Amino acid sequence: MKVLFIGDIYGKTGRVMLKNRMDALKKKYSPDFIIANGENVDRGRGITATLLTELLSTGIDIVTSGNHVFARKEILETMESSSVLLRPLNYSKACPGKGYAVIEKNGMKLGVINASGRVFMDPCDDPFAAVDSILAEIKKKTKNVLVDFHGEATSEKTAFAWQFDGRISAIIGTHTHVQTADERILPFGTAFISDAGMTGPYEGIIGANKEEVLHKFITGMPVSFTCQEGTAQLNAVYVELSEETGKAIRIERINEIEKS
Repeated sequence: MKVLFIGDIYGKTGRVMLKNRMDALKKKYSPDFIIANGENVDRGRGITATLLTELLSTGIDIVTSGNHVFARKEILETMESSSVLLRPLNYSKACPGKGYAVIEKNGMKLGVINASGRVFMDPCDDPFAAVDSILAEIKKKTKNVLVDFHGEATSEKTAFAWQFDGRISAIIGTHTHVQTADERILPFGTAFISDAGMTGPYEGIIGANKEEVLHKFITGMPVSFTCQEGTAQLNAVYVELSEETGKAIRIERINEIEKS
C-alpha cells in the first residue's frame, strides 16, 4: 500500500503549489491514498467547505486538521456531516466532526486518525488514551493505520511514536510547518517523522509575512498576519505499508521548492 501525506497546506500559495505539483507526485509515487493536513488553507488559518472541495478535487482522499480547524465558523456544519474532514480525536466530544475514518479504494482499506498534542497546545484530552481507545475497533477493519499527530513538541510526538510502535503503521507529525529530518522506521515496524512540514510560502516565517512577524517580535505589539507571497514549497511524506502485516516498508521525505 502506497500513501502520500501532504504537509500543512498554507493559504493560496500552498493550494496553487499543490495543484501545480500533484500530477508529478502521482506519476512518481503512484499513491493508493493521498492525505493532507488542511487546517490552514484559508489565508493561513482555517478551512471552508469551498476550499475543502478544492483540495479533494486534486485527488486528496481525506483531510486532517488541528488547532485552527474551527477558525472559520462556516466549516462547523460541513464538519458535522463530512466523512473526509477530520478534527483531532481527543478534542471535546462537544466539538462537531470526528477524529478518525477508514477509507477504502481499489479493494484496500486505510485507517486514518487525527490527534492533537497537549504540550504548548490548546487544552484537550490525553492523545495516548484517546488513540488507544479506538485502535482495536479500527483494526477490525484494516491492519493499516496512519496517525496525523498535530503537535508543537517533537518530544511528545516521538514519545507517542514509541508508545505505538508496531501497533500503528505510520505516525506523521504536523503543526510546526518545519519539516524534520528524523524520518525512520521504528524497531516494530512503525514509520515515523516528527513533522511533515508545510506546503506554502518558502520565504515567510512558517507561512506568514516575514515583515509582520518580525514587527511583532521586535515591538511586542499585536499584529494581524497575512500570508507571505513569492516562492513556494511543497513538503510531504511518502510511505509504503504492508497490507498483510500493517507494518511500514519505506518512508521518504519530499521537499520541493518552486523555482522563481
